[in-house]
Amino acid sequence: MRLLLDTHVLLWWLSDDRKLAKNARDIIANSDNDVLVSSASAWEISIKAALGRLEIELDDLESALVKNGFRSLPIGLQHALTAGRLPNVHRDPFDRMLVAQASIEELRVVSHDRVFERYGLAAEGLPPIFV
Repeated sequence: MRLLLDTHVLLWWLSDDRKLAKNARDIIANSDNDVLVSSASAWEISIKAALGRLEIELDDLESALVKNGFRSLPIGLQHALTAGRLPNVHRDPFDRMLVAQASIEELRVVSHDRVFERYGLAAEGLPPIFV
């Protein structure tokens, strides 16, 4: 299975937060799964850190992804165009980018946010995994 971690799920994973359910931990830890992290999540994390809403050592983020076996997913032109064309069911630009990337790259979003249901990923055969 190919997974795209939502920013909250990534942060919970990295901090070993109990908010991340055991089933999600098992899915993410399963070496048969390909786990990706969007550049949009890194962007969101760095903005929240700069605003003082999140404490994280940004310089360690990339090495933490590598250590956990996660792959980085850059934002491409098609991702950006698709995100801009999505229905206006949610205004969060980071989540919209994750939806676009999941759709184009055929990934399942792992999230706690039920808003991902409203984008029709399940209809594309890519139902989000909720934690």
